[in-house]
Amino acid sequence: MISKRNLMGAVAGVAMLSGAGTAIADGHLEEITVAYFLEWPTPNQFAQANGLYEEALGVKVNWVSFDAGTAMSAAMASGDVHISYSQGVTPFLVATAAGQDLQVVDVAVSYSDNDNCVVRSDLEITKDNVMELKGSKVAVPLGTAAHSGFLAQIAYFGMSESDFNIVDMSPSDSAAAFGQPSTDLAMVCGWGGSLRTMKQHGNPIIEGAEKESVVGKVFDVTSIPTAFGEENPELLAKFLAMTAKMNAMYAADPSSMMEGIAQEAGMDMEGTTAVIGTFVFPDTATQLSAEWMGGGVAEILANSAAGLGDKITPLADYSAVVNSSYLEAASNM
Repeated sequence: MISKRNLMGAVAGVAMLSGAGTAIADGHLEEITVAYFLEWPTPNQFAQANGLYEEALGVKVNWVSFDAGTAMSAAMASGDVHISYSQGVTPFLVATAAGQDLQVVDVAVSYSDNDNCVVRSDLEITKDNVMELKGSKVAVPLGTAAHSGFLAQIAYFGMSESDFNIVDMSPSDSAAAFGQPSTDLAMVCGWGGSLRTMKQHGNPIIEGAEKESVVGKVFDVTSIPTAFGEENPELLAKFLAMTAKMNAMYAADPSSMMEGIAQEAGMDMEGTTAVIGTFVFPDTATQLSAEWMGGGVAEILANSAAGLGDKITPLADYSAVVNSSYLEAASNM
């Protein structure tokens, strides 16, 4: 079983870092640093590969990869990262609950079918005999969307965390361990390329519409330290405009962009095509609708925070941490 103390320790660490200041300049930055994930192919990586963000923003853009959204939060708190592209909802909730001053500025990607938990094939466990998992060892990246999804799924089947031996592992590490014949992991949880690797050795309990009905929308956001947006609104709007342009290009002609995307995602073409094919990239108009940035995101954040139980103290109003103004400015560029 994983205790509340372990997750709250991570929360406290983020809170401590947030007191260090964001080290943001006075709106005249010469370079910015953007956090992203490897093995997480997205259209904006074509712009990343071809220097298009630098051309649009007029500043150097440093791209730094992370294993989990919790590490992105810590890097934003310390001032090492200005923009986190495709940060999970749960890490964002953990950070803001700890007092970190962050905002959601757009919806990066929706991916209900690319975040899940996988049970080892030789156990022959399906949703019909899922209670046989009780007492088993499960690898979960704590404080992430995969963690929230795991909690929702076991609750759906009438189980709780106390029914498992839970270890905190990044998806890449747990996927590698899961593939070993001697593994003692019965189930692992993750996303992207790591989830694809996990599925080579196991099967999800639920997928598709059934999973979404249990877990809800699964999506990542573009998040920022609030001060960065306030001091650099035009630069941030240009960043979001370039991202939207890449999404539109991908929708029109994905094949022309795949080489650059695969390069920056650190994947082969087969893996890139398989993973990105499960993603949805909402256009700007869709993002600005009531379903998303116009109210839906704030509602989902509130519901997701409540779903974490006593692991965090939810904010009173999540609309305060969802800022659509930069995306609205981007839509006019």
